Amino acid sequence: MAASGTPASAVPPEYGPALGALAAELRALPPSCGPVRLVAVDGHAGSGKTTFAGRLSAALDGAPVVHLDDLATHAEPFGWTERLREQVLEPLAAGRGAAYRVYDWTLRRFDGTAPVPAAPVVLVEGVGAGRRAVRPWLARVIWMELDAGAARLRGERRDGPELADFWADWARAESAHFAADPSRPHAATRVDGVTGRITPGTVGEPSTSP
Repeated sequence: MAASGTPASAVPPEYGPALGALAAELRALPPSCGPVRLVAVDGHAGSGKTTFAGRLSAALDGAPVVHLDDLATHAEPFGWTERLREQVLEPLAAGRGAAYRVYDWTLRRFDGTAPVPAAPVVLVEGVGAGRRAVRPWLARVIWMELDAGAARLRGERRDGPELADFWADWARAESAHFAADPSRPHAATRVDGVTGRITPGTVGEPSTSP
């Protein structure tokens, strides 16, 4: 989660040919949400999810990306499940295009909408994208492999000291979320948040990143 919604690194890693191979693999998965293969990109705030999802979207010929920062709020950083289900998952499951209301982190209210076509692959990126309540709709969970401390430091450097209080509050909420509902053990794909290396994950492997 980043209040600015900007990529986690000014110089993101290069994902190389493996990104194209991953895109082909995702296209070949069975649909999981109506006609859509819904793919979660999860990991700690600052781990590079937004950057990776953008690159993967391009490799998938412009696959739509749902940013969970747009559905979360200051009051409910992880209270977006019902909004995601009602505004995105259920329309896609019915074979229809979706649209969700976008939260403005400056105005502190929802303002505007973002369309989500019922494309062959749709990406959902954000902390908790692979959470328990969403997994039945998912074709794949991708986990950004960067520990919480390193990810937070990256985010703090990006956002500057004016958002230090935000990061402190967010770190507590994120830690509590992953302690209760970890995503990493359910990720069939892992992406190194520093090098960009893409490797298979072992589903069911215990989480080692608090």
